[in-house]
Amino acid sequence: RVWSEPSGRIISIMPKDEKSIARTQARAKRRAIPAAVRDNAGTKAVAHFLDAIPLTAASVISAFWPLGDEFDSRPLLYALADAGHQVALPVVVGARQPLCFRRWHLGDEMATSSFGVSEPLAGAEEARPNIVITPFLAYNGQGFRLGYGGGYYDRTLRDLRQSGAGVLAVGLGFAAQAMATLPHDSYDEPLDWLISEAGAQRFVHAPGLD
Repeated sequence: RVWSEPSGRIISIMPKDEKSIARTQARAKRRAIPAAVRDNAGTKAVAHFLDAIPLTAASVISAFWPLGDEFDSRPLLYALADAGHQVALPVVVGARQPLCFRRWHLGDEMATSSFGVSEPLAGAEEARPNIVITPFLAYNGQGFRLGYGGGYYDRTLRDLRQSGAGVLAVGLGFAAQAMATLPHDSYDEPLDWLISEAGAQRFVHAPGLD
C-alpha cells in the first residue's frame, strides 16, 4: 500500500524496515542541502549530462518534472527540447503498474496529477523511451537508487530492459544524496549513470547502451 506525502511523491506505509528508515534519513538529508548548492545545480548538470550520455537523433528521453525539494530537472528538459530531442514525461496509470510516457514539448499545457505532479495532458502522444532519467531520495556507489516506495521506476525499468530493446537508466540528483550504505533487494533496478551538479558517474556493472 502507498500514500501521497504533502509534496505529492508516493511513499510506502510499510512497517519500519531498513528502506523506510533510509528514506526518512534521505529526506532529511535532501531538505538540508543549502541554497548555495541548489542554485544553478540544474544548469550545471546539463553540461555533465550532454558530455556523458550518448544521444542520437533517434533518442527518446524521459525525464521528470521536479516536485518539492527535488533536483531541478527543468534546465535539462529545456536544453534537450531546444536541441530537438524527443522528450517524454512519466505518468502513473495505476498502482503496481509500469509508468507510461507521454511526449512533452516546450510550451505544452500541463495537467496536475492527483499526487500534485505536473504531467502531459491525457491526449499527448505516448512514447517509449530508450533513456529514462529518474529522481531518487538516495543512491550508492554501486548504482542503486532509493525511491519513494511505490516501485514505479523499478517496475518500469525492468519491463523496458526485459523487452529486448536497450534502455539507459540515468539518476538525476544532488551529489549530497549519496549514501555509503543503502538497502536494496532483487526488485531494485540499478542505474547506468548518475548525473549531479558535481559531475557524471557511470556504473559499469549495469547494462547500458554500449
